[in-house]
Amino acid sequence: MVLFMKMYDLINKKKNTEKLTGEEIEFIIQGFTNGSIPDYQMSAFLMAVCLNGMDHEETAALTVAMAKSGDILDLSAIHGVKVDKHSTGGVGDKTSLVLSPMVASLGIPVAKMSGRGLGHTGGTIDKLESFPGFSTSISSEKFIENVNQVKMAIVGQTPNLAPADKKIYALRDVTATIDNISLIASSIMSKKIASGADVIVLDVKTGSGAFMKTYEESLALAKEMVQIGTIAGRKTFAVITDMNQPLGNAVGNTLEVIEAIDTLRGEGPKDLFEVSITLASYMLVGAEIARNVEEAKSMLYKTMEDGTALNKLAEFINAQGGDNKPVYDTSLFQKASIAYEVEAPTDGFVSYIHTDEVGMTSLVLGGGRETKESVIDLSVGIKIRKKLGDAVVKGESLATLFANDKDKLEEAKKRLLNAYVIAETKPEKPKYVYAIITKDGVIEM
Repeated sequence: MVLFMKMYDLINKKKNTEKLTGEEIEFIIQGFTNGSIPDYQMSAFLMAVCLNGMDHEETAALTVAMAKSGDILDLSAIHGVKVDKHSTGGVGDKTSLVLSPMVASLGIPVAKMSGRGLGHTGGTIDKLESFPGFSTSISSEKFIENVNQVKMAIVGQTPNLAPADKKIYALRDVTATIDNISLIASSIMSKKIASGADVIVLDVKTGSGAFMKTYEESLALAKEMVQIGTIAGRKTFAVITDMNQPLGNAVGNTLEVIEAIDTLRGEGPKDLFEVSITLASYMLVGAEIARNVEEAKSMLYKTMEDGTALNKLAEFINAQGGDNKPVYDTSLFQKASIAYEVEAPTDGFVSYIHTDEVGMTSLVLGGGRETKESVIDLSVGIKIRKKLGDAVVKGESLATLFANDKDKLEEAKKRLLNAYVIAETKPEKPKYVYAIITKDGVIEM
């Protein structure tokens, strides 16, 4: 009864816009994780947070309590400053495949835990499984050994990483308590803090294909996460990047891997290159390998020019059991059986892209998961031929769909056409990078 009354009092406190202490927040998270606080009380608390908010200290306390609800990875056996990058999710986002080998080839340990894709957002783990034999289910001992020897390892998240976040997210999903900055930021950062990295670089997407649709929302989230990371003792940077159109030209697991390889060769799309190198630069600055971003970029360019980044990708694939021959010959990857050109219905300029719909097109083709149990087809996807501001002529290809199922292709064609808005007026092309957020403030680009 005392427990019930205490949780009741804490719900009431937040309902009345009072500030909670770190001990009170830890009590709530521990109680909910171990089952002593029931769903209905936690739901009431989450709604009170959504209505009345949390300040920076409360949000940081919530994040740390969620991180401590399960395993905190001990990476002390890894030599050097450990760096990690997290993206808030988007369409065609394969930056981890580009920046990780670049950074690792400079001797900086990249110890990364990644998730699988759900819905239209692709997961790094799924993309890497395009390499036959590649495994992300390696032991923690092997993970640490690989990072020390190869300077790079990517594994799936452990089941007991921030379990409070999984339980809370499941409740938020069904109680209309998703859209609160403190709850979003603590969900992301609890897993990053539990993952053990010393330096965290956050890629916060903004636009039609992002969770945060406006720059103002993305900036608020980025600031909150940088504050949390700083309070938790991690060097944290956030980069706000564009998601008003797919990043790069490829959408779909194997297609994105090929595009990442092309980028490491210096032959990739400009937007993917610019976003990747900006994120990687702050990893170098955070690890104190470079004094500033300009020096970091110069070091990163060299890894592409001399081939060390591409070789590092091949070494990493091999270390986790994969066949790395496709790194040097992408024709060895499995390919879809059908290639279909989606033609522009009229002349004009690409004035808007419903980026979410492009992602859903890939999902319809079989390249994404509708449920966690869905089996994905790694070979299907989309190659974008026209992006924002590009001129188009009626009958010209907007994109190529790669499919293995004619029925799925029919629905995908309609979705992809609906994703494009063609108008008479040429729009401004969006920036690739909008702002950098550090503990000292915001640098707008």
